[in-house]
Amino acid sequence: MLNRWTNAMRKDYRSHKYLYIMIFPVLLYYIIFQYAPMYGAIIAFKDFHVAKGIVDSSWVGLKHFEDFFNSHYVWRLIENTLLLNVYQLLFVFPAPILFALLLNELIGPWFKRIVQTVTYLPHFISLIVIGGMITQFVSRDGFITDLLVWLGMERTALLGHPEYFRPIYIISEIWQSVGWSSIIYLAAISGVNPELYEASRMDGAGRIKQMWHVTLPGISSIIVILLILKIGSMMDIGFEKIILLYNPNTYITADVINTFVYRRGLTSSMEFSYATAVGLFQSSINFILLVFANWFSRKVSETSLW
Repeated sequence: MLNRWTNAMRKDYRSHKYLYIMIFPVLLYYIIFQYAPMYGAIIAFKDFHVAKGIVDSSWVGLKHFEDFFNSHYVWRLIENTLLLNVYQLLFVFPAPILFALLLNELIGPWFKRIVQTVTYLPHFISLIVIGGMITQFVSRDGFITDLLVWLGMERTALLGHPEYFRPIYIISEIWQSVGWSSIIYLAAISGVNPELYEASRMDGAGRIKQMWHVTLPGISSIIVILLILKIGSMMDIGFEKIILLYNPNTYITADVINTFVYRRGLTSSMEFSYATAVGLFQSSINFILLVFANWFSRKVSETSLW
């Protein structure tokens, strides 16, 4: 059996030698920078000291996990992380799909290119600059605050109030990602068979019905795959923008697991083992969610990751 498999691999290598050569650097990258560092996850179960190294650091078992779950803010952190991810799933995830569907209906190519260019731009702006822009826009004298005051709201610095943090974060995420994320859906739409549109027109379907019965089913597999991947990261969220926007006044709604670990594990305390333990907990939950989402998708549809 082993000899048969080896011979098949050799034959396939001789037939596709240059493809194997091209993929080798990619495999090497993942082995060196993705899989090899996984050995370091063992420090989540040790009292790691840089001077002692991973091997000589003392074993403490589940102590760091217990410290995290016994901390005063643990459930608030989990709640904030999950809520921001749920809001992204409800509002940020569908936004590029809707945008791609609407953009596909534009007839004038020059206007379509202008719209695409304008909506792609926020993706290329540095996150530091984005954070500064948002802070200025929603400051006491920012133009968004001026607009809200004109609509009847009391003038205040919006980022100083915890109830405004989540809407600001989600709306800014849509603004940043809607254009760039729509590229993959536009590419999928371009692959839909034109004969399906012709047949639907002959049946009397208008643009809305074509969008609903032809375009959406044509890109449903892409949507499902990206949705599975999104569900597989529900316990994780990019904390860089949160760090740029939050402050002690908004910790109650803005502080997530990653920002807490950053403060606790990588700044003043330098508790590397603690930070690794929390990261391992997040990764484990994300893996379970990913497997469940893939299993559920395979049960209800023909699309899944594996």
